[in-house]
Amino acid sequence: MEITKDIRYVGVNDHKIDLFEGQYVVPNGMAYNSYVILDDKVAVMDTVDGRFTHEWLDNLTAALDGRTPDYLIIQHMEPDHSANIDNFMKNYPSATIVSSAKAFAMMQNFFGTDYADRRVVVDEGSTLTLGRHTLTFVTAPMVHWPEVIVTYDSTDKVLFSADGFGKFGALDADEDWACEARRYYIGIVGKYGAQVQALLKKAAGLEIEKICPLHGPILTENLGYYLNLYNTWSSYGVESEGIVIAYTSVYGHTRKAVELLADKLRSRGCPKVVVHDRARTDMAEAVEDSFRYGRIVLATTTYNADIFPFMKEFIHHLTERNFQNRTVGLIENGSWAPLAAKTMRSMLEGCKNLTFTDTTVKLMSALNETSTAQLDALADELCQDYLAQHDETADKNNLAALFNIGYGLYVVTSNDGKKDNGLIVNTVSQVTNTPNRIAVTINKQNYSHHVIKRTGIMNVNCLSVEAPFAVFETFGFQSGRNVDKFAGCSPLRSDNGLIFLPKYINSFMSLKVEQYVDLDTHGMFICSVTEARVLSDRETMTYTYYQNNVKPKPVTDGKKGFVCKICGYVYEGDELPDDFVCPLCKHGAADFEPIA
Repeated sequence: MEITKDIRYVGVNDHKIDLFEGQYVVPNGMAYNSYVILDDKVAVMDTVDGRFTHEWLDNLTAALDGRTPDYLIIQHMEPDHSANIDNFMKNYPSATIVSSAKAFAMMQNFFGTDYADRRVVVDEGSTLTLGRHTLTFVTAPMVHWPEVIVTYDSTDKVLFSADGFGKFGALDADEDWACEARRYYIGIVGKYGAQVQALLKKAAGLEIEKICPLHGPILTENLGYYLNLYNTWSSYGVESEGIVIAYTSVYGHTRKAVELLADKLRSRGCPKVVVHDRARTDMAEAVEDSFRYGRIVLATTTYNADIFPFMKEFIHHLTERNFQNRTVGLIENGSWAPLAAKTMRSMLEGCKNLTFTDTTVKLMSALNETSTAQLDALADELCQDYLAQHDETADKNNLAALFNIGYGLYVVTSNDGKKDNGLIVNTVSQVTNTPNRIAVTINKQNYSHHVIKRTGIMNVNCLSVEAPFAVFETFGFQSGRNVDKFAGCSPLRSDNGLIFLPKYINSFMSLKVEQYVDLDTHGMFICSVTEARVLSDRETMTYTYYQNNVKPKPVTDGKKGFVCKICGYVYEGDELPDDFVCPLCKHGAADFEPIA
């Protein structure tokens, strides 16, 4: 298969495998990918599983068309990619192996030699010139082994991504990429989100037109889709709206409670309810869904003064993959001394940013009037925002939304007549309560100021502590005059026709401008409230919380210069120009401070 004029695919499909890594069901097999770059010098990218030695060597021979490879580049030492290193070197004794120092140490373990006389050790930023093609190596430790490197070909703009962007399934499998890529990522790489985030930041500086992973198809179109998914997965963000219920049931009573809860959730507008019987459904599927959706209910029985074994194993799978940033509801069952809720909560104590529902459902053997009422209360908690998002179920005069105004951070949405817009502000305050008046102050340089001054309406979305840094990048670091900040979104709209955010907010208010006050650099809009909805009980995002918990910590080690206090951008140099403007958040030199 030709990938570019100079790059050929020489990998293999495995349709005999039943369990990948001994635990993941792969009904459509696996692909072990390997590539050849044909230039003045020839480089082979990785080998394949040991069961396909001859098929791979045949593919390689055909692609070489009589030429002899100069280099074997090893990006990852897992045996499904490295098993044929020794076979390759026996067939091509003049070739040189290119890899990381840690990979050569592993070769000593696997093959009894580290090829000291036939190797090139590369590190971060090392390059290898083949002729027209220059390869740059980028270290990717713990994605998902410590020796991993990825390789960028600047000529054809190809990223050889090792196990990154891989998926289950052979190349001839006709299946959705995201489903099997998500199951692959969460199961195998899920623990190492921070390391994947670091790699994505390195990749952000590269011009990439194709991604060649070691498993799954070569990615050539709509790369932003794949990169965005990886960003969501590796930051433990919520990919899809919905609720997962994972349960175990011995005699069927817990199962009946789960089925009733699922019906209640659907009736309250939950867009997706996914139910997993942990004694029967595939573990990897259940884990995948738990990371895909933002809310989960765990339901199980007290068993030997502990919890049912299948649930215990499931929670271990979650915690060892850094389960975080989720809402968790609990249902316990016990005939004389229920302990399951306490045990499950204890098992999840080490997870970051979990919010437990106020309601815990307790079954004493079977459903009764009390536990059924608890299921209603749990469904109300989990679906509060869904109810508020839909016109037919929303309380549009819930002035409790005003209680979420403080020294917080907000997304103000507007519309210029052609497209929707939004920006981050931190100056929203209630100025009177009879009638209710809200003051919103916006910098005149912002496009939203121009739009709102002309239209006289806006929505103020109160960000909650769930909001990730991506929200601030979207609405705070670019201008709506030049960028469609809602491109690709399916908007929700209030009665005034403006967008309100579907997630990461605890409430929103629709405002009508009654008075404008000119404050020189800023304008203050005094507004009446035409609609107010409360979507959740989550705390409002304050500026302090954003600084301490959301804004990425700038990498300043070994650097001399200045760092932006708003977004963390690092300017390297002895002096910061007075007129310097941050390229990310567009704040001026006054918002920079010297690197300590």
